[in-house]
Amino acid sequence: MTIMTISKGPFDGQKPGTSGLRKKTRVFMEPGYLECFVQSTFNAIGGAAGKTFVVGGDGRFFNKEAIQTILKMAAANGASKAIVGQGGLLSTPAVSHLIRLGGTDGGLVLSASHNPGGVDEDFGIKYNVPNGGPAPEQVTARIFEQTQTIAQYQISDAPDVDLSALGRQQIDGLEIEIIDPVAEYVDLMSSLFDFDKIAALFSQGFTMRFDAMHAVTGPYAQVILEERLGAPAGTVINAVPSEDFGGGHPDPNPVWAKPLMDEMMSEAAPDFGAASDGDGDRNMIVGRAAYVTPSDSLAVLAANAHLAPGYANGLAGVARSMPTSAAADRVAEKLGIACFETPTGWKFFGNLLDAGKVTLCGEESAGTGSDHVREKDGLWAVLLWLNILAERQQSVAEILADHWATYGRNYYSRHDYEAVPSDAANALMQGLEARLASLPGSTWAGLTLSAADSFSYTDPVDGSVSANQGLRLTFEGGGRAVLRLSGTGTEGATLRVYLEQYAAAGGDHSLSAETALAGVRQATVEITDMQQHIGRIAPDVRT
Repeated sequence: MTIMTISKGPFDGQKPGTSGLRKKTRVFMEPGYLECFVQSTFNAIGGAAGKTFVVGGDGRFFNKEAIQTILKMAAANGASKAIVGQGGLLSTPAVSHLIRLGGTDGGLVLSASHNPGGVDEDFGIKYNVPNGGPAPEQVTARIFEQTQTIAQYQISDAPDVDLSALGRQQIDGLEIEIIDPVAEYVDLMSSLFDFDKIAALFSQGFTMRFDAMHAVTGPYAQVILEERLGAPAGTVINAVPSEDFGGGHPDPNPVWAKPLMDEMMSEAAPDFGAASDGDGDRNMIVGRAAYVTPSDSLAVLAANAHLAPGYANGLAGVARSMPTSAAADRVAEKLGIACFETPTGWKFFGNLLDAGKVTLCGEESAGTGSDHVREKDGLWAVLLWLNILAERQQSVAEILADHWATYGRNYYSRHDYEAVPSDAANALMQGLEARLASLPGSTWAGLTLSAADSFSYTDPVDGSVSANQGLRLTFEGGGRAVLRLSGTGTEGATLRVYLEQYAAAGGDHSLSAETALAGVRQATVEITDMQQHIGRIAPDVRT
């Protein structure tokens, strides 16, 4: 063991959140940077001695090197065992499942989620706690405190581990078990869904395209869809994980998964299309000529989950993040179950799931999940959709039309303004927040504001309060806009504007989202004085 003493921690005051610490890859490659964060994490959880951790990542550039560092540090800090995916690969939901399955002391996930990968792109690391979910605020706060005072870290000088060899190895006193990253996850999925029914769907000629986006879900999707369920070879495309995600951006939305969208909107479209992101926790669902917004997907899954064996007894409740549309609320009301509106961040769902208050949860940013793990789960959502399609024997478009006829339609879109200078983005948000109390009753672009507030959440399980979670503008007639600054980027600020317009059941649901949301969008641009603050009103990404 080597004890490295440092005169000053390498951190710049960034506080790790539920998505962990994200920086440019070259920053993580600087001597001592990753090491100090890992040591700070061990210190914050009372040390690593005698503990077992799951370790894996999405295969992006620096993934394998980071895992070698983590294993050597775990050994030097007295950890008992590390469970590692072969080749260093584990999807985020697979890590959560392995933590829960083995009753381990947590896990270290190496990913920057849907951000691009490569030596000049992004890298990230986060700690998941023993329930399998992201570290809650009290844990990330302790990690942050440690990063500000760290004076040394401990690391073994043992040689690297062979991450390609299944089985057990040793570093000093640390047992390292290299496992098949897919096997346990496949077993979990087969316990939740009717694989025979889905396989029969494929045998009837049902066609599908799954875009793994050169990311971690490729091996999982090939085993489940093509080997276990009998989908034709080639159903899964871009299936081999690469360090730079094939030079692409592994974010499953219509912009970054454009080839899939183009195919699904063509005359030769398969029946069903789906995609997942860098670390496997997000999803995009699209039918032939029918894109499903993440908000609508959560609502449809909630309304139909009972068709899958794992949810045949019904749902305890549903939870959604505040920026997500209210479509799921209408389903919960009809089912007579609880519905919770939480801040953005999967940790808020964790408390509800652990307490048995909800079964399904989701975010508008393409994350959907259930109580089977404590992370969002891209492939899980795809399989639940397949199970529903197999049972209902309808197309995606038919299921959507039926859902809107029953519950009404929440037209929805998210506009991302990326790499906005932080001072400009903060000025826009602070200026709007200062005016919130005076806005109700005012009219903008022909729409009257009925309410305006800064969202605050009181956790119904532990009573903790999370304030300042986004600004909400509610308009008469079913319109709503939400504004947040996102922390998932690594350059400047990302301003997210969420637009929603409800059309009641029995009404016209045939408008395009752009047309239906035009009034809410224009009113929001005017209220925020967006052009003056950030110099643009057109978003970089519209989903």
